[in-house]
Amino acid sequence: MDTFDGIFAGKNKRLKAMKDSQVGAFGVQSLFFITLVQIACLIKIQSQIIFILPMCLFWGRFSTLIFIDQFEYITLQTKSISHKKYWNGFKKESLVSFIFILILIFCYLISYKSTPIVIQNIFLMLMGFFISYKIPKILGRKIGGFNGDACGASVVLVETTMLFIHAILL
Repeated sequence: MDTFDGIFAGKNKRLKAMKDSQVGAFGVQSLFFITLVQIACLIKIQSQIIFILPMCLFWGRFSTLIFIDQFEYITLQTKSISHKKYWNGFKKESLVSFIFILILIFCYLISYKSTPIVIQNIFLMLMGFFISYKIPKILGRKIGGFNGDACGASVVLVETTMLFIHAILL
């Protein structure tokens, strides 16, 4: 919510709006809209939620790796940020994620017997990677870097977008 308040507050007031403990109108609207979209998508995919939800959650968390790799921390300079301090680079940090996604792809491939369903799931995996790359890039450029609020917003937006795409295609 703070990220959406910051985005719509304007460039000069962005960080101040994000640090404000009160939630603004855009934050409330974003919470309401995203919650409605997520509920609608979960209702639509209810029979396949056991397969779809882990993928959506995975891509949401994966987006933070891209965010941290691509952008600088934007909050107060006096704070130390452990994400960058202990950052080992995108390749090392994402190795476990790629192993997990390969295992998940393998499980999908052996659980489905129909070729069109396998192709559709591979397409959804590629879409997941694209979305988990694109949303942090857009947010990072708009905000001018990353912080905890922006990483959280990236996770929620990627998860919601992936749920929405799954609900439409399945």
